[in-house]
Amino acid sequence: MSQTEKINTKDLASTLEPMIRRVIREELLNILKKNPEIFQLTPVMPLYEDMEDISQRKAQDNIKLHSHEEVWGD
Repeated sequence: MSQTEKINTKDLASTLEPMIRRVIREELLNILKKNPEIFQLTPVMPLYEDMEDISQRKAQDNIKLHSHEEVWGD
């Protein structure tokens, strides 16, 4: 005899999202460690400049992080 339990789609998404994000982050880190030539930032790239700015602000303890809700409006 099988049991069936109903779950709210929003509850399911909020439960799965952190796990999925962690798995993706871990897998991307593994790929980049094994193949560092896949993705490289150069000083002329806008993303490089942004990352450098974030790094400098972090060193000065001058970073404000936004919640998921603030960013995505969920």
